[in-house]
Amino acid sequence: MADEPAETFAVVCPCCGARLTIDPEVRAILSHEEPPKARTVTDLQKAVEALKGEAGRRQAQFAQSMQAEKDKGKVLERKFQEGLKKAKDEPPTAPPTRDIDLD
Repeated sequence: MADEPAETFAVVCPCCGARLTIDPEVRAILSHEEPPKARTVTDLQKAVEALKGEAGRRQAQFAQSMQAEKDKGKVLERKFQEGLKKAKDEPPTAPPTRDIDLD
């Protein structure tokens, strides 16, 4: 009886629902079967309408990113002017001393 190989057993993963076949003698997973994928689309007409809506959203997002790129130069120029104004208003500070300057 001790020489007989132990039987494998199957376990279903509680997280993903995969089926694992395990050999207790070698303590290893022999096979892995992914769970069947659930169908996300039940009605083809609804799926087509959803895809048409996606095209509109993509177009709107593209137009928004194009407008942002057009205004990018103005925004950068304004930030530069603010930084320049701030630099002019603040008194100049002495550069930090370095160890080599102390010799």
